[in-house]
Amino acid sequence: MTETAALLRLMSWLSPVFPTGGFAYSAGLEQAVAEGLVGNADDLSEWVSTQFAHGSLWNDALFFAEAHRCGANGDSIDELAEHAIAMVTARQRLTETKEQGTSFLKAAAHWIEAEKLPPRETPLPVAVGYSAGLEAIPLEQALSAYLHAFASSQLQCAIRLSVTGQEGAAKVLAALEPVIAATAARAVASSLEDLGTSAFLADIAAMRHETLQPRLFKS
Repeated sequence: MTETAALLRLMSWLSPVFPTGGFAYSAGLEQAVAEGLVGNADDLSEWVSTQFAHGSLWNDALFFAEAHRCGANGDSIDELAEHAIAMVTARQRLTETKEQGTSFLKAAAHWIEAEKLPPRETPLPVAVGYSAGLEAIPLEQALSAYLHAFASSQLQCAIRLSVTGQEGAAKVLAALEPVIAATAARAVASSLEDLGTSAFLADIAAMRHETLQPRLFKS
């Protein structure tokens, strides 16, 4: 696959219009806004950065990288998918990653033969990472795009929650670029031995969101 083809593939798979239903999930951000933990652009930047450095997105990055290697080598990801599911800290976040993984794989079958793809309900980072490995898309490039897509999704949620406007979201996204690049590079050089998080407020927010009323998002 040429660099241009790989870039286009990633842009398609991680586009906001790709039918994974990402617009319906906030990954606990809505609860954080409701509790006053995230109230402006600076809070938002710190919240997302923490997810990359110390939160669930760090674990997702490691699972993505390992799944990519499995896809490139044709290895099974059954145990990896189970491991990823076991590391999810909240029921809604579990539903989020399994539903989005299912939707991603269903749509990805337009590019990859369905029998080569992992089972439905594979967690999203494992599903995307494995697919990128199958297609021989470079790991760090694919992982950077995946993390960027998460950041973009969080910023879109923040706009809908009136935390910031589009100009403020653009400023935050620009500031997050080196964080995304550093996280991707660190994850590529790491292994599943480096799994672990310490973003406890984010985990608690994801759990508490289950009883938040009214709400815009599923998580």
